[in-house]
Amino acid sequence: MKVNQLLLTFIVFLLSTAIYAQQPMISKKQSTDFKKLEWLLGKWNRTNGKPGQITTEEWVKESAFKLKGMGVMRKGADTAFVEKMTLLVKDNAIFFVADVKENNGLVYFKLTTITSNGFTCENPEHDFPKKIVYKLAGKDLQATISGNGKSIDYSFARL
Repeated sequence: MKVNQLLLTFIVFLLSTAIYAQQPMISKKQSTDFKKLEWLLGKWNRTNGKPGQITTEEWVKESAFKLKGMGVMRKGADTAFVEKMTLLVKDNAIFFVADVKENNGLVYFKLTTITSNGFTCENPEHDFPKKIVYKLAGKDLQATISGNGKSIDYSFARL
């Protein structure tokens, strides 16, 4: 009986250690900063797209320190472009991670600036963009991607 109890205690200890090990190490500042990103949650519709194109971006909270986004551009009934995005804590920093089929794998942009209504992420090694800026302007979302002398602005309204 004591052996079973000891074995059960050991198994519970191992499971709790494994679960704890999977959680990212988060500083108080990172926790506070990550919560500042939650205004982004929800569905957004692009308001400055080209005629005939419908572009949406949707963000959901996957866990306390991970937001998942999906950007989709449609031309008529066809899906012309899809981008999967993640905001997460990794290696003691916050990253915007872009996943598009044109890239050879995930592209990480490190968070360099954050306020209660916006953030900037950068990756100077990436071809384009090198910088991603999101900001809340009233009730609207303004996003800009830039690098190498080029810049593209996106305006969104919350759906």
